[in-house]
Amino acid sequence: MKSPVFFIVLMIAVAALALIFSPSARAFAKEVGFRASQMVFGHMARNGLVLGAYNFPEGAKFYYSKTFAAAKTVEAATNANPTVVTSTAHGYVDNDLLLVTDAGWEDATDTVWKADQQSTDTLLLLGLDTSNTNFYAAGGMVGASMQKISTWVEIPQVLTIQTSGGDPRFTPVSPLGRRNSFNIPTGFNPISTTLTIGHDPANSTYQAMLGISRALEKVAFRLVLNGGAQMLGYGYMATSEVPSLNVNQVNSVTVAFAMQGRQISYAS
Repeated sequence: MKSPVFFIVLMIAVAALALIFSPSARAFAKEVGFRASQMVFGHMARNGLVLGAYNFPEGAKFYYSKTFAAAKTVEAATNANPTVVTSTAHGYVDNDLLLVTDAGWEDATDTVWKADQQSTDTLLLLGLDTSNTNFYAAGGMVGASMQKISTWVEIPQVLTIQTSGGDPRFTPVSPLGRRNSFNIPTGFNPISTTLTIGHDPANSTYQAMLGISRALEKVAFRLVLNGGAQMLGYGYMATSEVPSLNVNQVNSVTVAFAMQGRQISYAS
């Protein structure tokens, strides 16, 4: 049986000949080209060659939480992708969202991770690749705390979202012996997410957010897209009290999250 590629090439050749010898056959050639493109796309899709998945913000939901269960202590963690964490009788199940703090691994601490239970005493922190021992020294996770996030509060009346940071930070170097300077990566810029929400002083959630902001408390942050993908972070929440007033626009205030660790994304 000949492969789909053979028939695709044959159909394209027929279309080309039709154009050369019979200009009136352009409609036929167009149909052949359309069918050939369908075959190509179908072949790519069946073999995992279609690249890209696009999401849209419509329907997105935004949440915060400061409700964390009792902490479980990390007793051991492997250098692996993803890392395997040991914590006796941890009680976590698949897809639990865990806040990790006090970890010696900088890229693991002050971050919300998704759990994948392996046994009564072990679990995976999905997305945490610690196989590079230059950055993740053996034993660096021992003594860290894990807390399950049990309750999420939806942020009301979100109008816009703006994110910044997380990109590599470079330091320029200009040796005396060189005319051309160069940049050396020295870390990453701080991550922040700013929402504008409709100003409603009677909204109880907004009042609670003002209280958290005034107390300088840290919260977990969660963004869920309409397809199920989610982004997670942990840091300070600053909520403004003075609304922005513009003609023909909704009165609004800002809610800014200053992440203290990484902002992690999961497909679902």
